[in-house]
Amino acid sequence: MAEEAPKRKINFTKIAMFGLGPVLLLGLGVGAGAFLFMPTQTPVEQVEELIEKKLKQAGQLPSADGLDEENLEPQKVSKETPVNETFVTSYYTFADNFTTNLNKSKQFLQVSVGVSTQYDETVIENVEKHQMALRSEVLGVIGTYSVDDIDGKIGRDNLANSIKDAINVKLLDLEGFGGVEGVHFTSFVLQ
Repeated sequence: MAEEAPKRKINFTKIAMFGLGPVLLLGLGVGAGAFLFMPTQTPVEQVEELIEKKLKQAGQLPSADGLDEENLEPQKVSKETPVNETFVTSYYTFADNFTTNLNKSKQFLQVSVGVSTQYDETVIENVEKHQMALRSEVLGVIGTYSVDDIDGKIGRDNLANSIKDAINVKLLDLEGFGGVEGVHFTSFVLQ
């Protein structure tokens, strides 16, 4: 029988050193690189830093010199607003109807009258205070109109303007200021 060649012993330590050694060194290198070169901020902190940097470049944030508690609040940015003044219209309706005969006629007119103004409430208060005198003026103006004068929209508008003028003249005499800007008929009955 031929002599058998002695079996070679497998040296596991050499295999481990040559096989696992490079893998271990590679892992240590990656770990050290990550530790040294990775940012220490969280993604949220990174985003906040980028936003702050962009705002400073745009001039929307104060510089680091002027940081104090008062400047941490948002600053008001004033913008020009258009000069459109809107006035509130106030209305007043006389409590009772006005009923009077028309000029040169057996017919009579019964109307409910309201007034409007864009001035302050003082005008409405003056109308309420002098209601009796103003009622007399309105009845006097209505009595000067004939049936033909108040026929149609134009005739009614003319009557409303005449009443407005009479009310303003009377308020001017009594209070020193008229201020009634419109007269409105809430009912208009000719009989």
